[in-house]
This record gives sequence, C-alpha cells and structure tokens, in this order.
Amino acid sequence: MAKTKVVVVDDSALVRSILSEIINRQADMECIGAAADPLVAREMIRTLNPDVITLDVEMPRMDGLDFLSRLMRLRPMPVVMVSTLTERGAEVTLKALELGAVDFVAKPKIGVADGIRLLAQDITDKIRIAAKAHIRRAPPPAAPGAAPAAPVKAVTMASLGKASTEKIIFIGASTGGTEATKDVLINLPADSPAVVITQHMPPGFTKSYAARLDGLCKIRVKEAQDGERILPGHGYIAPGGLHLTVERSGANYIARVQDGDPVNRHKPSVEALFLSAAKVVGPNAIGIMLTGMGADGARAMKVMKDAGAYNYCQDEHSCVVFGMPREAIAAGAADEVLPLNQIATKVLERLRATVGVSMNRV
Repeated sequence: MAKTKVVVVDDSALVRSILSEIINRQADMECIGAAADPLVAREMIRTLNPDVITLDVEMPRMDGLDFLSRLMRLRPMPVVMVSTLTERGAEVTLKALELGAVDFVAKPKIGVADGIRLLAQDITDKIRIAAKAHIRRAPPPAAPGAAPAAPVKAVTMASLGKASTEKIIFIGASTGGTEATKDVLINLPADSPAVVITQHMPPGFTKSYAARLDGLCKIRVKEAQDGERILPGHGYIAPGGLHLTVERSGANYIARVQDGDPVNRHKPSVEALFLSAAKVVGPNAIGIMLTGMGADGARAMKVMKDAGAYNYCQDEHSCVVFGMPREAIAAGAADEVLPLNQIATKVLERLRATVGVSMNRV
C-alpha cells in the first residue's frame, strides 16, 4: 500500500524535525519534505506532490493564512494546521478551518518539543483523516461591488408557534464540523428552538468558536455553562474537554457540563449528548449528525429515534469526512439524509408542519 506523503511547513527547525520524526515512524506515511516558510513550501508542493501538508500559522515571508487561502483556491489539498494554545491561536485556527483546512493540532505555548511528542497519536490520526477528506476548491474572493448573496427567508415566531419553546435541536459534529455547524446555524431565525451542540474540539478553542458563531448568527451562541437554562433562540456549545448533556428541572431544560471519562475516545462526546436528548427530550428532540470521522453518537442517535426524535444526517457528497453520518445511517438512526445546504431549511419546514398539525388538532 502506498504511503501518505506529507510536507511539513513550520518556521521552527525543532518543530520541523519532531514532526518529521513522528511522521516517519508510521508505517503508512512519510515526510517527503520540510519547509521553513510558505514560499519554500510552494516549490515543494509543485515538485513533490504531497498528499497532506501540516502548516504553521505564524511564519516569515508569508502569513500561514494567506498561504492557505491561495493554496485552497489554486491547488486545493488536505491541510492540517499546527496552532498555538492561545486566544490569538484559536481565532486564527478557526479562520483556517473556514478557508478549508481539514483539522488542526494545538501545540502548547511552553514546552513545545515535549508537547508535540505527546500529541504524536493525535497528529498522525489527523493526517490519516485528512488524506481521505473530501477537499473542495475555495471560491475566489468576491469582486469589489459584487452583489451580496440573497438572504435566507426569515421564519418568525408567528409561523413556528409553540414549536420554538417545546423543541430542542441537537447537533453532533467532528472533522469539518466547525464550518458545517456554522452553515446550519446561520440559517436559523432568531426565534429558533434552542440548539445544543457537541463539536469535537480541545479546550481553549470552543469559547472563541462560540463567539465567532454569535457574531454571524441570528440566534445567540455561547459556550455552555453548567446549570444554565436552555432557552429558545440560543445555541450552546460543549466546552472543549468537558461533556455536555441536558437535564429536566421542573418545566425547564438545563445544561449539564461535567468532566468525566472520554466516551468513544472523545470529550466532549456526541454520544453523551444524544443519549441525554433521548432520555430527557424524547419526541421533542431534533437530531442532526454532521461531518466527522468515526462513529461517536451513531448508536445514541438511534436511541433518540426510538424515543420519538426526528433525525437528519448530512450526505456523503457534502461531508468533509463521511464517518459519523455514515455510521448513524447504518445504525438506522436517520429519518432524512440531506446535503448540508438543505438541513436548516428542512428542519424549519418540519417545525412549521408540526405547528400546523397542532393547530389542526385544536
């Protein structure tokens, strides 16, 4: 079997050496080049034709984001970002994912060498996933004066009625999910039912991710806090490194944010969230499984369906990685399998239909 060819791009000679060593220890991959800056990397990509590159963000001669933006427009390929565990690092990493990077690895700010060695399994796993990811060419920047995209038709409380307060939308996602989740949330109206989200993401990044979504969406989006009431018109992101579930408190639903063992190797885990949705919310839950590697949440999504929830899975063509949706579909958990750009619309149509059924019964 051919090895996955990797080019490492980092301005630190130490980091380049360690990443090359980690990659070359794997039987199924090989570091075929290491570049100190994007201009050298550009020539390596042309001559060596790698399958995946790892890319540092802050480098001399050309910023990593500028390089990534050009790369994804001109020669789209799988990229794994190497980020720093800082607020600035989190914001830049989220921008990189928006530009088309498949995933990222967060290196510590102090003790970088030892920290990267401890992350060897995570790094090589993400390179393997990236090598199989569905990569799309980024659209060119909008021309000055170009007409903006047509806005999504608003759906108001009057049309959603009691569904906004009764229903809760649950989203699970992993690789490629930061952008997929954004694409769902930006199409929900301000009076949408509450949305509770588990996105596989390490500590230090989910707060910036929630703030970024809050600035883009009509609903309010925040990192979930233990014990807070889950309200319509709000989205709640599982904090990195902690599990997010829901509980009932009288007539209200509350968020439960807790530490614990990883579930399906993940913390936060989609499985934990979806099982609580099945147990506590039952037929008032709407499940959405988006792009991601592995099977986290697939079994629990079937439990949700058995409890009366209605579930949507992202289709293969629109996924970066068709792992989690495929496993959920195979488990019999999906009511509908849809392209990403249709999921929010279908959810809202179902909510309107639910209101119509309720009114017809009066």
